[in-house]
Amino acid sequence: MKKKSFEAVKKLYIRTTNCLLTVILTAIFGFFWMTELNEMMTRDFLGTGNYLILTLYFIMTILFFRAFNAYKIGVLKSGSIVLSQILALICINVIALLQIVLMVGRVAKVSGIFLQILRVLGCEIVLCILLTFLLNKIYYWLFPPYHMIEIYGNYKNQLHSKIGSRGDKYIIGERVHISEPLEDIEERLLGYDAVLLNDIPAKMKNKLLKFCFENSIRVYFTPKISDILVKGTDEVDLFDSPLFLCKNIGLTFGERSIKRCMDIVISVLLLIISSPVFLIISLFIKIYDRGPVFFLQERCTKGGEVFVMCKFRSMIENAEEDGKSRPATDNDSRITPVGKIIRATRLDELPQLFNILKGDMSFIGPRPERVEHVEKYSKQIPEFSYRMKVKAGLTGYAQVYGKYNTSAYDKLKMDLMYIVNYSIVMDLKILLMTIKVIFMKESTEGFGNNQKEEMNVRSVEEFVGNECGTVNRE
Repeated sequence: MKKKSFEAVKKLYIRTTNCLLTVILTAIFGFFWMTELNEMMTRDFLGTGNYLILTLYFIMTILFFRAFNAYKIGVLKSGSIVLSQILALICINVIALLQIVLMVGRVAKVSGIFLQILRVLGCEIVLCILLTFLLNKIYYWLFPPYHMIEIYGNYKNQLHSKIGSRGDKYIIGERVHISEPLEDIEERLLGYDAVLLNDIPAKMKNKLLKFCFENSIRVYFTPKISDILVKGTDEVDLFDSPLFLCKNIGLTFGERSIKRCMDIVISVLLLIISSPVFLIISLFIKIYDRGPVFFLQERCTKGGEVFVMCKFRSMIENAEEDGKSRPATDNDSRITPVGKIIRATRLDELPQLFNILKGDMSFIGPRPERVEHVEKYSKQIPEFSYRMKVKAGLTGYAQVYGKYNTSAYDKLKMDLMYIVNYSIVMDLKILLMTIKVIFMKESTEGFGNNQKEEMNVRSVEEFVGNECGTVNRE
């Protein structure tokens, strides 16, 4: 099968499975609506009314499944997709529950409605688990992994091993250093389905991109800082020459205003709802070692401004008594039993709601770095300060798509992707995806025993020469 036909069939399969899932889930709700829920109404819905209810449920399913990345058949692992689907279905059915309760308008009927919605949710979850595992299995049977060749430069990263961990999607058959003759590299590319350009100089990347475009070869490449900055460009159609505009202003006044209003409203609501949790965690921390409940630390936010960030204390007192930064490792002896629980569930972050309400932070944005880290990374990567064009956040793009031990340079790239592509919709999606991240163990993974921060910093130092040597030539 030709490459174009192969990709077209793959897209058709994915779209068909997405449509199938949405229709079946709506049909399950529709069955319970027609047989149970509609009968609880003062007057039964007829004809158009029923279609309207089902249409709203159909639309909610699409919106929440997209927000939680629950349509990723053939992209994510089955377990991750199912987790996304479960969280999306909970949100959908909570809204449906509130909607139906308001329509029925009888307190006596609430327990019955709740029971029926639980039955809907249970049936949907079982069906999603069965369908997702089946559809994913069929996908990988129909569409074998891409056979790739990796062209790599001098900067050493972990991308090769990360891609190798997804043997169901990618198989790297050969690795070639960029120092080899260009003609030899191009000849080798023709024997593979795809190519990975892993941190190679911009001049060579441009040549290989054009060659791959000419020969219809799929390309994956690691972006430079400049590649990310141009993602937020606008097209200028005033002249007969293509022209792009990079505004480079961060968020507009309107975006900042809406974002601040959202921060105030959500933080106040969460502080009220979570007040019992605050009390329980505070008691457990105090009972364990009689030490302080809160951990205060200076962090940097927008424009490099320093503020005092507040968290629940999860480590022993004076965990950094000598004042030197030591990131948490797997099975770190400094973490208390209470700390292990609140770190795993991210509950140690709750007191930052006060920072958000005060205006030091936002809900969504780059995580606030320690002052000494900002100074250190800024010397090694001058672009590190770019992430402070917006307020620091409780969660963000790098927290949703990265891990605790993701390198500083990769987190910088993710933060910049957020800044240059900012939208209110993106904020809402990250907020929802954060719920999923809480349930994913690998997202809270600490530095291993042989992966201390010093290793992280060294990898950045190795990169600096490569990046600085190529940016000026782009």
